[in-house]
Amino acid sequence: MSQKHLSALEKETLIVTLKTRFNAHKERHPSLTWNEVETVLNTHETVLYTLSQMELTQGEPDVVQCDESQDIVFMDCSEESPKGRRNVCYDELARLTRKKFPPETDALTIAKAMGAKLLDEKDYRKLQEVGQFDKKTSSWILTPLPIRDLGGALFCDFRYNTVFVYHNGADSYYSSRGFRVKIVIKRS
Repeated sequence: MSQKHLSALEKETLIVTLKTRFNAHKERHPSLTWNEVETVLNTHETVLYTLSQMELTQGEPDVVQCDESQDIVFMDCSEESPKGRRNVCYDELARLTRKKFPPETDALTIAKAMGAKLLDEKDYRKLQEVGQFDKKTSSWILTPLPIRDLGGALFCDFRYNTVFVYHNGADSYYSSRGFRVKIVIKRS
């Protein structure tokens, strides 16, 4: 795959994967049809690249209808925090200032390179309304600047039928913590 461009075969394979997942999980998007989604996808090449990156890192992207807007929102819907995005600290500053054993990269840098955004707390809670995710793992979420400025970062998980929001040093990283992203496609 070339930078931010999919070959015809890669695009076709991705569309089939997304369609299959879309049809298997209608509870995530009860008022949308696949034809509506595919029409929008076919006019947004950069969105397809982002979705391919989400898929490659095992995020299992799917449409999650967050509100009554006309936007199409794809979020990582893997049962646990995506395997291809774990063992990372929150952001580059945290990684660079870590005293021992810094990870190779960080959540915000990867998300930006993918063309996506980390879920915030509201997004994470909306995601949990259409399934149960992160029952064994946790996921970094977009952290408000006042918390980040003090060296902290937020993450969430789902235990005891409840979404929990926690804090940790932004430079921490664990094999069971990754991050989830979203991409919003505006419909004309």
